[in-house]
Amino acid sequence: MRDKVLLFINGDHPKNLPDPGQYGLIACTDGAFHYLKQLGFPLDKLDFISGDFDSHSGSDESVYQDKFILTLDQDKTDFHKALEIIMEKGFTNVDVFGGSGGEQDHFLGNLTVAYAFKDKMNLKFYDEFSEYYFVPNNFKLKGVKNKMISLYPFPSVGNMTTTGLNWPLTHASLSITSRIGTRNFAVEDEVSIQYESGDLLFFVGINEIEYPSIY
Repeated sequence: MRDKVLLFINGDHPKNLPDPGQYGLIACTDGAFHYLKQLGFPLDKLDFISGDFDSHSGSDESVYQDKFILTLDQDKTDFHKALEIIMEKGFTNVDVFGGSGGEQDHFLGNLTVAYAFKDKMNLKFYDEFSEYYFVPNNFKLKGVKNKMISLYPFPSVGNMTTTGLNWPLTHASLSITSRIGTRNFAVEDEVSIQYESGDLLFFVGINEIEYPSIY
């Protein structure tokens, strides 16, 4: 676990803070710094705080001035620039908190950034509802029985077959313009997914569900 990075970005703050002792590098964007301070996160454990500091208040942050990394490129988001710094430091496994919620264009932007880095880094997002990440074309996950599973093509997936889901797919195609695979659920402990082409964003609910629904 010490080869993994904990990164906080400026969406909805996590309801439960992860254990910082599990990570070899801990960072946040400047907007996320404020909610970490409010939540009582041990700020001394941050290795760096990056961004353009348009959210910088100039008070408590000054104590951590030596950890600031100023990134002024307005063609990239703070999330994108933080990932570049993390790569420069030699890390490729990143758990991301604060990626969803807030203004929805930020959420969509975060997914687009994750897509751009999907072949360079292993990014996994966490929020109060689910974990979500891009998965390879031959993927299995255990311990998911009775959990919500959503399959979201980005923007399309060809010749997909799944096992372990209540509504299985066999040689199916998904596309954001025609058919997506949201709000399914696992009926077995292990779910497997295979597909031939495209890119797939995979969501797994944190909690088990009793009355699954689909729409």
